[in-house]
Amino acid sequence: MRALLSWPLHVLKAYRQSIAYLPSLLAVVYALLGLAALLLPVSNQQLPGLLTALGLEAPEATRALLAALLGGMISLMVFSFSMVMSVLSQAGGQFSHKLVFGLVTERPHQWVLGHYLGTILFILMLLIVPDVAGGETTWRSLAIYLACAMVVHCLGLFVYFIHNVSESIQIDAVASDLHHATRLALERLQARQQGERWRYLPTVVPTDNPRHVIHARRAGYLQNADLSALGELAARVEGRVTLHFRFGDYVVEGLPILSLEAGDAPDEAWCAEARATLTYLEGESIADHHLYGMSQLMEVAIKALSPGINDPGTARLCIHRLTDLLARQLRWQPSNCLLDAAGQVRVTWPLARFDDLLYRLFQPILSYGRQDVSIGLALLKALKSLSLFAEGESREALQAHAERVIETLAEAARHPLDRHFIEARLSTGAHRLDLPLQLPQPRASLAAERAQ
Repeated sequence: MRALLSWPLHVLKAYRQSIAYLPSLLAVVYALLGLAALLLPVSNQQLPGLLTALGLEAPEATRALLAALLGGMISLMVFSFSMVMSVLSQAGGQFSHKLVFGLVTERPHQWVLGHYLGTILFILMLLIVPDVAGGETTWRSLAIYLACAMVVHCLGLFVYFIHNVSESIQIDAVASDLHHATRLALERLQARQQGERWRYLPTVVPTDNPRHVIHARRAGYLQNADLSALGELAARVEGRVTLHFRFGDYVVEGLPILSLEAGDAPDEAWCAEARATLTYLEGESIADHHLYGMSQLMEVAIKALSPGINDPGTARLCIHRLTDLLARQLRWQPSNCLLDAAGQVRVTWPLARFDDLLYRLFQPILSYGRQDVSIGLALLKALKSLSLFAEGESREALQAHAERVIETLAEAARHPLDRHFIEARLSTGAHRLDLPLQLPQPRASLAAERAQ
């Protein structure tokens, strides 16, 4: 049953995430208004006298007005979204192409597009049926007044649209939106993993049962899984399910994606239900996997450090956001096991180690900004701040990265004034790292000294 329901649920989720979601709903609402204006038999006697006084003598003679409104709305819509394409092109070139789809599918933009389409549809329906039944001129006149009000409303939305689009490509807004979306995804994950059934176990002891491997039937990004449903499936056969992928990994068809430790091999129906619990999505969805938000902030930072843009201020802003997100990650240990009511482990899955995450996020920024002293100091300050929340292996990873940053700063700063400026900031601020008071000699200087 779960396998049968997975396809319509997948289609519904893809529809909700597409740009056509809100526009199609609003277009249906406007179409219903148009049908009410055309089909409801509301006579002049059924309406108040004040409305009757506003009625036009010949509503069918207003086709020229409706045609002008329709042409103006089409031009307004074309102009608005040609501007969107220009803005998205600029955003993709300046920040990251992964942000383009997010800007297109923003709910405010969909809302404006839906009102544009709905107004055009409403006016078009009035033009298609110009004839008015005798004694119903007031009702049709009110529909024409409503069409004019819709156009005025769209003009107001156009002003709002210009303001919103111009703000959406500012780096402060881009970084804040990525940071906010990632933080919400992390908080949802924390709320979902509350309770005694969710545990973190450093080592999961394998059972004595044989392991039965289940392979992927399709390729794509495995963003998430219904772990509770997998736990129920494992309890049904008195076994344990182990996922062989990290959430967000790309898997190919035929790859072993999970295994079942149970006495008997699972049948095809069980395997189909297990595969149906997995969520495939194209691209990177921050709502489903919060680590994507961190990686996109990193990509915006290294894009800003590219020679064509050369904007270290943007990179520093992204480093600040990453520091907050990594601190939240350090303060909370995600689960890697799901237990049943009896306390037996039913589902296990691998987690991304903090040192791996730190390397993937900070090392590219350090590599691209190795000649910029401000980038090195910003990374060093971030590592100092994170050390206040880290223990054990995490703090060792921060120490190793701090030493790497200091070595890079020593290579970039050759002038005594630069070195004095950096050395004054090496150990300042609250931290729990073992940092030197002076920069080490650059490798080139050491090689020259040895040659002499």
